[in-house]
Amino acid sequence: MRMATVLIVEDEIFIRQNAEWIMEDLGHRSLVAGSLVEAIVHLSAEAAVDALFVDMRLGEFAHGGYDVANQAIVLKPGLRVLCTSGTWLTTEMIARFVPGGRFLQKPYSPAELGSSLEQLLA
Repeated sequence: MRMATVLIVEDEIFIRQNAEWIMEDLGHRSLVAGSLVEAIVHLSAEAAVDALFVDMRLGEFAHGGYDVANQAIVLKPGLRVLCTSGTWLTTEMIARFVPGGRFLQKPYSPAELGSSLEQLLA
C-alpha cells in the first residue's frame, strides 16, 4: 500500500483520535479536523492531501459530512473520499456521495479501515 496524507474529519474526539492512530500505525500522515471550517483550513493550507475520511453526520448536522466532501473536492479535484457513519447505509445516502466515494460502517476495525483506504487509493 502506498503511503498517503489523509484528512480525518470527525466531531467526536475519541473516534477522531482512534482513526488518527490507526492511520499512523498504517504508515500514513494524518491531518485532523472536528468541523467543516477546520477541514477547509487544512485543505487550503496543505499542498497534498490524498484522501478524506469523513463522518457523514457531523455534530447537529445530519448531512455535514456531505458538505465537507463536496467542498473538499472543489478545493482538491481528484481527492478520494471515504465516508463513515454509525447509521446503516441507505440509497439516499449513496445518492449524496461524491463521485467515486466509498463507505465504511462504524464501528470499524483497524484492518477494515486499512483495507478500505487501500481500495480507495488503488
